[in-house]
Amino acid sequence: MVSVFGTGNWGLTLADVAARSGSDVLLYCRRPETFESLTSHRQHPTFLQDLVLHRRIVPTMDLSEAASGANNWLLVTPSQHMRALAQGLKPWVREEIHVLSATKGLELSSHLRMSEVLVSEWGPASTRLVGVLSGPNLAHDISQGLPAATAVACSHDCFRDWASCLGRANLRLYHQPDRVGVELGGALKNVLAIAVGIAHKSGLGESAKAALMTRGLHEMGRLAVRLGAKMTTLAGLSGLGDMVVTASSSHSRNRWCGEQLADGKSLEDILSSTAMAIEGVPAAYAAQELGHRLQVPLPITDTLVDIFHGTTVSEAVTRLMTRAFVGESDL
Repeated sequence: MVSVFGTGNWGLTLADVAARSGSDVLLYCRRPETFESLTSHRQHPTFLQDLVLHRRIVPTMDLSEAASGANNWLLVTPSQHMRALAQGLKPWVREEIHVLSATKGLELSSHLRMSEVLVSEWGPASTRLVGVLSGPNLAHDISQGLPAATAVACSHDCFRDWASCLGRANLRLYHQPDRVGVELGGALKNVLAIAVGIAHKSGLGESAKAALMTRGLHEMGRLAVRLGAKMTTLAGLSGLGDMVVTASSSHSRNRWCGEQLADGKSLEDILSSTAMAIEGVPAAYAAQELGHRLQVPLPITDTLVDIFHGTTVSEAVTRLMTRAFVGESDL
C-alpha cells in the first residue's frame, strides 16, 4: 500500500505509476471539489484531465486514514506547503514507514531542502526514514505511459521497497546515495529553466540557450557542492537530465514562466494566473540568499532575480555578457 499526498500533476502521475506497478494507493485530497471529482468522475477537475484514475487508487480526505493506512508515503505537495504537511503527518510517523519526497524545491523562509524540512519537524531520528525522488520526469509524458527514468536517494533497503512500489510500470528507478545532490539538482534546475524560457521567447537564439544551460549547470553545481553534494550527481538524472527536459519542453511550467516574463508580464500576474506551483521562483530567491551567505557567485541566478523585479532582458544580457573574463572552470 502507498499513500500519496498531493494531487497536482506530479502527485497524480506518481499515484498512477504506483497503481500500474501493482500497488494499492490512497490518494489524499485537501479540497472537497478535488475529492468529489476524483471520486465521482475518476478525473481531476484541473490537472491531467486526460488521466482516468486507476482502479487501485482510492481518494480520501481523511489525513489519518492516508497516514495510518500505508507504510510507504509519497509526498508531492508544493515546497512552500511541505512544512504544514509534515506537521499534520507527525502523529503518524513511526519506525516502519518509508517516506519519499518528490517535491523539487527549497523552502523560501529557511532555505532548507524538503528532506531537511521533514526532519526538522519529525526529529533527527526520522532521517533514516526519509528519501527523495528527482529526475527528468514530465508528468505529461509519464502519465501517458511513455518511458522515463529517475533517481531515488535513500537507503538500499528503502530503495528495494520503492522499486517494488514504483518501478514496475514505465518509470525506471536508479539508486543514488547522494540525497543532497539529488534534491538540489531537482530544485536548482527550475531556476535555469525560467532563464532559458526567457531566452527562448526573447529570440536570443539556440547558442544563448546552450550557454545558459551549460554555465547554469556549472553555477548550480558549485553551490550544491558547497552545500554537501557531489558534482557527479549534478551531472546525472536529477541535475543535467532534469535541466535539459525542464528547460526544453513546452510542458515545463518553469520554462513557461520565463516565456511569460519575456512577454513583459509581471511575476505577480504570472503566479496568480495559474494553479500550478512555479518552484523555480522561490528556489531562485533561496539560492541567491544561500549564494550570498556562502560567498558563491551566482551570476545567472542573481540576474534572474533582477528580472523578477523589473530588469529588462536587454539589460540582463548586457550584464552577463560584460562580466569580467574568467576561465571556464573558474567562478
